Amino acid sequence: MKYPIFSFFSGSGFLDLGFELGEFDIVYVNELYKPFMKSYKHSREALNLDTPKYGYREGNITELLEPDNEANLSKLVTELKFQKNIIGFIGGPPCPDFSVGGKNRGREGDNGKLSETYVELICKEKPSFFLFENVKGLWRTKKHRKFYDEMKEKLHSSGYITTERLINSLEYGVPQQRERIILIGFQRELLNDLGYKIKADFSTIPDGMFPWEKHIKYTMKEIGAIPFPTTNEFVEESVTNCPEAIPQELTVEYWFKKNDVMNHSNANQYFTPRAGLAKFKVIEEGDDSKKSYKRLHRWRYSPTAAYGNNEVHLHPYKARRLSVAEALAIQSLPKEFELPQDISLTDAFKTVGNGVPYLASAGIANTILDFLEGKSCESQQQTLSQQLTNYQKTEYTTI
Repeated sequence: MKYPIFSFFSGSGFLDLGFELGEFDIVYVNELYKPFMKSYKHSREALNLDTPKYGYREGNITELLEPDNEANLSKLVTELKFQKNIIGFIGGPPCPDFSVGGKNRGREGDNGKLSETYVELICKEKPSFFLFENVKGLWRTKKHRKFYDEMKEKLHSSGYITTERLINSLEYGVPQQRERIILIGFQRELLNDLGYKIKADFSTIPDGMFPWEKHIKYTMKEIGAIPFPTTNEFVEESVTNCPEAIPQELTVEYWFKKNDVMNHSNANQYFTPRAGLAKFKVIEEGDDSKKSYKRLHRWRYSPTAAYGNNEVHLHPYKARRLSVAEALAIQSLPKEFELPQDISLTDAFKTVGNGVPYLASAGIANTILDFLEGKSCESQQQTLSQQLTNYQKTEYTTI
């Protein structure tokens, strides 16, 4: 039986897709922004996925905490709990208030407040487990870290045992440099039922117990040693071969071909400047050193897919900006995934840039699945055994 998932801040469903194409079932979708919800529904139809069991809810997540609106969600969660289901909440609250390049308003910003609201909703409904995704600024920046730690304390006080990791999408085979903090929590009672014995005064899952690295394809050390090309002269419509010793799956050109982006339904959707075309032709292939007007290198991974007003990403060997189809490929989405053509280009690129890369989502989903089903790789078992020996007492065991 698949594990039911309630999705919040769903966007166009990139994060959800990584769970749903595995052993999880998206049963409830909540998204505030109408064009994103439209895109979510459209992409599900394109992928021949069924409508979520409890449908779609378009609206602010804050309303779910209000007495007049809370009953429906609580009823659905209670119904699944009564059926002895292991239920998950997943979501990545909007992040501009914590982003280094964003508004940086932190917990006081309108988007920043939604992170706290999501945590409050988790504490109220008490799903079996949850996933919280956000930019690294929330976790790494001193002024925001205090807020992050306070949210974790609320979760711990509500019975959750947590684990966290700063991931990079490259680790999962995504052709994109994208760091995000992932916080995952499980109800202590669930962990006991699954056979994970954790000391009463522990609020975090001990190192080595949660298999964070099991579904990682490349370590950052390995990626750092790969001799990716830096820059080359821009030659329009040029053809070059992939250099030796480069894993092609980490390059944008591999994904452009894999997803057949020139024949994709979103292939012709890209911004065309009224002026400045000459500038498109003088920036070298691979020169992404500036904040704006970054040209991707075909045989290297992309910088973080951010397509706001100040971020102009150029095609490696065409004198234009990236298309929606190419941006979807950089997010490692399946070839069949598409966005509706009757939403604005701004909304299309915004929802792509906001999404969690599909392969990273799938890797995290499979990691959670392995943990729920007690699967542990040999190296992790050895790590636990070594820790038990070092401490000379039982800190925790698995049954």
